[in-house]
Amino acid sequence: MLAAQHGYNYQTSNIFGGRWLAIHDSSEKEEDGDGTPQQDIEHQINVADQPKDGTPPQDVNAVIYNTADNLSVPREIAFVAVICLAQFMTQIGLGSTLPILHLLGNSLGLAWITAGYSLTVGSFILISGRLGDFFGYKRMLTIGLSWFAFWTMVAGLSVYAEDKFVLFVFARVLQGIGPSLCLPNGLAILGATYPAGKRKDFVFSFFAAAAPCGSITGAAFASLFALAWWPWAFFSFAIALATTAIIGVFVIPDIPSETRDKQRKLSLRDTIIQLDLLGGAVGVLALVLCNFAWNQAPIVGWQEPYVYATFLIGILAILVFFFIELRVSPLPLLPLKALNSDVAFVLVCLACGWASFGIWFYYTFQTFLLLRNNHGTGSSPLLATAMMVPEGVSGAIAAVVTGFLLSRLRPAWVMTLALLAFTLGTVLICTAPVEQTYWGQTFFATIVIAWGMDMSFPAATVLLSNTVDREHQGIGASLVNTIVNYTISIGLGFAGTVEVHVNNGGYTRADLLKGFRGAYYIGLGFAGSGLVISVLFLLRSYRREGRVTR
Repeated sequence: MLAAQHGYNYQTSNIFGGRWLAIHDSSEKEEDGDGTPQQDIEHQINVADQPKDGTPPQDVNAVIYNTADNLSVPREIAFVAVICLAQFMTQIGLGSTLPILHLLGNSLGLAWITAGYSLTVGSFILISGRLGDFFGYKRMLTIGLSWFAFWTMVAGLSVYAEDKFVLFVFARVLQGIGPSLCLPNGLAILGATYPAGKRKDFVFSFFAAAAPCGSITGAAFASLFALAWWPWAFFSFAIALATTAIIGVFVIPDIPSETRDKQRKLSLRDTIIQLDLLGGAVGVLALVLCNFAWNQAPIVGWQEPYVYATFLIGILAILVFFFIELRVSPLPLLPLKALNSDVAFVLVCLACGWASFGIWFYYTFQTFLLLRNNHGTGSSPLLATAMMVPEGVSGAIAAVVTGFLLSRLRPAWVMTLALLAFTLGTVLICTAPVEQTYWGQTFFATIVIAWGMDMSFPAATVLLSNTVDREHQGIGASLVNTIVNYTISIGLGFAGTVEVHVNNGGYTRADLLKGFRGAYYIGLGFAGSGLVISVLFLLRSYRREGRVTR
């Protein structure tokens, strides 16, 4: 038998409701320090097509998974760089609009420019991981970058529209679908390429470090182009995205999947079941409706019937979604076996932290633009961006340090430290007198807040990646990115509602400051709640460990 000649071991496993045979090539094993065989090459074939008498399979036309060890050093560097650029570009998309908000309009609807982008990023990530599991991570990443480039170009072209604000917001909302495809599939490629260990921890930390660097870079270029003609910020960004997509085609390794091998034989009905399109459609609808209500309410008020009706329909859709996932769908989008209590604690902490950060980032930039400099008046977009630079530098340092901590501290400790950073950063900025020099509390707030971002994201990502199966890396990555991006958007909705209710509807300096303070305190509530939950998570992990050792 061919399998026997090559020294194959084989065992069955359940994937997507079917039985698959995992064949491990013993001729290519290397042993770890404890003598345990380490298998880097896996072959997967359908048991249903194999002999029933227990003999080894006759056909080993199998799937060979790429690992980092199969790549040359230059290609590995290029491949990781492109994946990190997906995160970098996503955050450029977030930061590139902040310096030019007041060039596009002067209404409360300005928040939609930021919230609308995060809305679609967070909502459509729910299904994009499953699309990557089914159609291929590399393919979906490339499609995401291309989609991102097209709608970025449309955002720039909105300057020629009769109502440029409406078209710009529309383009921003559709623009967010691109990152929603890029982020989970980029992380899934890393998760499937690198085995659990220090190397994987560092790669995910580099991915996280791209976030603060990207947002600051986007703001800087937008500020520079605003001095001449702001649409060029989006035209140049679209060119960069298209170039990254082309490079990615050549340097990103393919991650084979038995699911993609089987998809050609599936009927339309089976494909819908495999993708859980019903659950995905209802889930996305629920997220969009709830988010729309919270971000539209500050503009028109909750007294408008369509606002609270939209919110109630969204809540109903959430209930329907969970019913479908738990009772109807044979292949639910949510990996229920991965949602143990530890994962739930981490995801709740992550949601609280990133909701507070979204509020911090948006309102801090607005404070710089409208209220703060050494004379107590607003700053130029370029100066406001310069004030945010320490966040990017501190975030990059935090990501590297987190790479070391993840292999030395339990996730509960890392998450607690992250929530402490979110809380301290928000306290510093929300209590800073507007006349105070930048080098007082504000400077330290920009440094501290970055540690919350770049400790919480890689900790949650590594935990989920190590929990779910290799074949479901896209789903695990989707959960983390859905939480991060959706809570940024919904957090801005909460903060905007508080802002308009405490600023007396005015636009004087005193009214703006009062409204911004109210929004900051909502962010502080999120961060503080997350800190309490993370401490409980930490204490629970020690208590459980004590029970085991007894």
